[in-house]
Amino acid sequence: MLAKAIAAVKADKVKALDMFNKGEGGFLDRDLYPFCFNIGDGEHLATQAKQLMGQDIRILEDPTGKAFGLELYAAAQKPEGQITEVAYMFPKLVADGQNLRFTAPSQKVSFVSKAGDVGCAVGYFK
Repeated sequence: MLAKAIAAVKADKVKALDMFNKGEGGFLDRDLYPFCFNIGDGEHLATQAKQLMGQDIRILEDPTGKAFGLELYAAAQKPEGQITEVAYMFPKLVADGQNLRFTAPSQKVSFVSKAGDVGCAVGYFK
């Protein structure tokens, strides 16, 4: 899904971010979804964790105190095409009827890459 997300951002960033936020175009599959942020200032541009929209990814810490937001941000500073793995704890997205909700934090691994001026990632839960 990360390769598909990167290709979508490169083709039309505005349209891609809109699809990611809406979970359309095959960009929401159970608890798998892309999330993206500005390379420059770390601002969240797309995520299913709506409370994070507009926030600086660099300030995120998991319940153990790990500053995973800084790791995600640093991974997106690497050259385009390079994929970096970042492990951390994060609430899992689950479908509750027609609604989506988040559970207690679980172990998550995200793959991060750069697409122009945007960092994008897709993570899975262990």
